[in-house]
Amino acid sequence: MANQNITFDLESGTPFESNIAINGGANFSNTFTVKNPNGTAFNFTDYTGSSQMIKSVAVGATDAAAATFAVGFTSAAGGKLNISLGSTSTRNLEEGRYVYDVNVGSGLTVYKVVKGSVIVKAGVSSAPS
Repeated sequence: MANQNITFDLESGTPFESNIAINGGANFSNTFTVKNPNGTAFNFTDYTGSSQMIKSVAVGATDAAAATFAVGFTSAAGGKLNISLGSTSTRNLEEGRYVYDVNVGSGLTVYKVVKGSVIVKAGVSSAPS
């Protein structure tokens, strides 16, 4: 499990850029501790979250979502946001470069908090028999 501290400026709405790596066939989890520019925790109370990744393709091309992360708040008041994928989901991903984002919303307001690249690495060995 990776943990990252990030800053999100609600007024600018600009997402934090964070690149991640996923090993195919393994559980994946990443927790972001989100802070306001003044250093206080971003309060996610009353927010819901969503996050997807798609294969990185040519500019202007579109592709269907390759995976949908589970999104949870391990401490909503403390600004702790977690994204995860189980081993079954990561096993089905093709090796390569993807992009992802994490959106949070409250009512009709939605913010893209973090986005970046994902490198998916295939397994190179199998379990001993």
